[in-house]
Amino acid sequence: MKIPARYSNVLFGGILSVIMVTIISGTVVLVTQGVDSKFLVHWAKGFGTAWPIAFPTVLVVAPWVRKIVAKLTANNL
Repeated sequence: MKIPARYSNVLFGGILSVIMVTIISGTVVLVTQGVDSKFLVHWAKGFGTAWPIAFPTVLVVAPWVRKIVAKLTANNL
């Protein structure tokens, strides 16, 4: 089953934000608390705190970044 193309921006934002928050929250927990028996609990808590902020941020910021990138790059084939 494929998702309709009209949802591509939301899907892009969802996938990108999940990947970014997973990596960043895991890294922050690793650096600040190290690996212990509660590492996954702390990681999940960090993810749960950050993702609701990251997802709408990506949805708002991504179109703006695409415009900046389009202005800064040349279309040379």
